[in-house]
Amino acid sequence: MALISYDDYLASLRKLRPNIHKFDQLITDVTTHPATRRTVEGHGWTFKAAADPNLKDKVTTVSHLTGEPISRYLSVIRSPEEMYANSAMKRLMFHLTGTCTGGRCAGWAALNAMFVTTWEMDHDLGTDYHQRLLTWLRGAQAKDITIAGALTDAKGDRTKAPSQQTDRDVYLHLAEKRSDGIVVRGAKLMICGVAASNEIFVIPGSAYNETDAGCALAFVIPRDIDGLTIVETRHPSDTRDEEDGFDNPVTEGGITQAFLFFEDVFVPHDRVFMCGEYAYTGRAVSYFIMPYRAAIGGCVAGQGDIKTGAAILTARTGGLSSKVFNDKLTRMYVNNETTYGMGIAAAAMGKRHESGAWLCDPLLSNVNKVHVATLPYETSVLAQDIAGGIGETGCMPSSKDFNSEKYGYLIRKYMTAAAPAEARARAARLVEWSTMGSGVPGCMHGGGSPDGAKLVIRASAELEKKVEIARRLAHIDATIPDPKK
Repeated sequence: MALISYDDYLASLRKLRPNIHKFDQLITDVTTHPATRRTVEGHGWTFKAAADPNLKDKVTTVSHLTGEPISRYLSVIRSPEEMYANSAMKRLMFHLTGTCTGGRCAGWAALNAMFVTTWEMDHDLGTDYHQRLLTWLRGAQAKDITIAGALTDAKGDRTKAPSQQTDRDVYLHLAEKRSDGIVVRGAKLMICGVAASNEIFVIPGSAYNETDAGCALAFVIPRDIDGLTIVETRHPSDTRDEEDGFDNPVTEGGITQAFLFFEDVFVPHDRVFMCGEYAYTGRAVSYFIMPYRAAIGGCVAGQGDIKTGAAILTARTGGLSSKVFNDKLTRMYVNNETTYGMGIAAAAMGKRHESGAWLCDPLLSNVNKVHVATLPYETSVLAQDIAGGIGETGCMPSSKDFNSEKYGYLIRKYMTAAAPAEARARAARLVEWSTMGSGVPGCMHGGGSPDGAKLVIRASAELEKKVEIARRLAHIDATIPDPKK
């Protein structure tokens, strides 16, 4: 069995040991609790789509390991065409859910990163990490599990390396090495989609040197493993997400982030894919961000599609034609297709690794990250501008007031315009959801900070080659070096 049903997915989550908390309460069932239900349902759309004949080809592919049909989120990218398909899938997922299914995105990027990194370690060092990874991946594909990806450490004082921290636990690190596995301690913070996942793929959050080799760790664990405590973070729209009616316009999608606390967690030998090989940590991070930052262009393009449609729908309920907003709409289209197209270009300009994996172009992937950190916010402003005040937080009564037996008729009377009052309210709430509420993923820092991307851009841009081109065209014989600071 390589593809499971939506009901089987929900059942697999219910079997896990409860270890997720929010508002000082243990969440006993993530599939029904208000804090986690919507993210589960959103991620669950990947299973619904796989069962839909019209959508199946967009979200599934064939495993290069087994020849069986699998989710694209469990695939190793081996060609630019497969990367194009992944970007298209992520745009589609926004259309289906209204929001982010980032738990599967990050897990997919982590397994692709470690597919390449483990191959290199085995090739260079004679380890057996790659074979362990392949064995685990075959099992993951066969069970069609959902995998979150965990990179970000707590980090403590940003001016200090892991070994210099007052509290060593602010970086996830090796606590003990045993013959049958390892024991780890520390934390990973702001991890997306954990509540909707069966397993968590942990990789290094940074490049480390020999002194900090204990932080050079990669492994995969069941979400309910002993010693792991998970705390869901508070979202600005927590209260709204738990309401019914049009106040929560998208009922099957929502973003969750979590803090993961590892208190002497034992990881079996066959689930460990890096342990102390510090020289490969920078590569692992790089191999993660290249496909992730390329494909996120599809995510924010899908988000932008929703903002555009919701804004015009709201304007039409007020009697305004879309032609009034042609210039603003054109800017929104350009923003959406810039991030999407840049991600496609990053895939097209990539190269094949000796392992058989396809690597996206690092320069274009990181250029895309910079665009993702800016353009979606402009699109949000344009959507709010088109929708008007009704589309901004706090400018419209709640769904309960709208339907009040005492005064609801008055709200409906004065909200009726070119369309019925409820249609107007629902369209406006979708603008709010997609520009300021739970429909907004981490554009600025999701997948890493734009400043980090700019560092890679500067390192990859080959400035001296450009200077040499200019020197040749200008017929300058003298060498003109860059002055020292």
